[in-house]
Amino acid sequence: MVKTSYMRLKGSQQLRQRLLLSTLSATPVLIEDIRADDTWPGLRPHEVSLLRLLEKISDDCVVEINETGTKLKYKPGVLIGGRHLVHDCGLSRSIGYFLEPLIVLGLFGKKPLLIRLKGITNDSKDPCVDTFRSTTLPMLKRFGVPSEGLELKIESRGSPPQGGGEVVLAVPIIQNSLSSVTWVDEGMVKRIRGVTFSTRVSSQFENTMIHAARGIFNRLLPDVHISTDHKAGLQAGKSPGYGISLVAETTSGCFISADTAVSYARGEDTDALEDEERKELMPPGDIGEQIASILLGEIEQGGVVDSTHQGLLFLLCALCPQDVSKVRVGKLSPCAIETLRHIRDFLGVKFVIKPDPATETVILKCVGCGLKNLSRKIS
Repeated sequence: MVKTSYMRLKGSQQLRQRLLLSTLSATPVLIEDIRADDTWPGLRPHEVSLLRLLEKISDDCVVEINETGTKLKYKPGVLIGGRHLVHDCGLSRSIGYFLEPLIVLGLFGKKPLLIRLKGITNDSKDPCVDTFRSTTLPMLKRFGVPSEGLELKIESRGSPPQGGGEVVLAVPIIQNSLSSVTWVDEGMVKRIRGVTFSTRVSSQFENTMIHAARGIFNRLLPDVHISTDHKAGLQAGKSPGYGISLVAETTSGCFISADTAVSYARGEDTDALEDEERKELMPPGDIGEQIASILLGEIEQGGVVDSTHQGLLFLLCALCPQDVSKVRVGKLSPCAIETLRHIRDFLGVKFVIKPDPATETVILKCVGCGLKNLSRKIS
């Protein structure tokens, strides 16, 4: 029997990214000291849920966790994909936490992926499902992902702490490999689109958010359209909440997004709060103004994607054929820098990073690792 050699890693940081890259590169990993010194050591519920999700979409994948949850052995299997899959994401992180790895892994499966995810659709920690639909999926098309069969349907919304939302994600497989890109022209903003949502609160909250956001944008450009998505009954999930997702579309076809959601804190977040404080939520007018300002800040950075999408952009470039990909981003986020390190460790792809002082942006170039979809059926 061949002995498996594991890549040894420590700590809990960037666990999702490590598991994603381990699966793509077929590198078994052994991660030790996962929150070993914390009051509650070991893996968190959402991390265990992600491992269960990886088991669902792949065949022959092996997961071993020790009793305290501080040590994880993960040996990736063959990505299968498949239809009619259902996964409960739990309540400790939103569906957005699971969508990013799923979208990438789905491309390299044996069959197209169609999965129903249940849990929290909008919260303030992870990108919300609206942002994935308006920004992340169009970004994949740049890399040659077919638009047919690539969609995200929001069937019901769920806010923390109780969730109750459901989305259906469809990801097609790529026939061979992704296409390399030269994507350095961020263009000028030509229009702003967005959607507000509210669950188990007055729909008037949405109008207030829209009015506040438009108050800022209309000074700058006329083409601003923000729609409302008020859910009632079963489609509104189990907890009250409201929020907004905005996207700026540029003349060169870039999508820059920002989003936020407001809800009562989850169980573990409320320990430090007194009951009085817990009832105070940010008013919808302030939310609208705040998120409009955040979006303007993202646009000002001058990249082809916003800071939350930098890591995914680099990963897609690294997975491209052995050809040069070149992209422009604003200031590198800490998460994106970690992603670059992990891409180097797992895929052996190094980026050339060159600041562009004139625009205060950064241009990154790399030669892709040429990952092919080997598990697809050959007709």
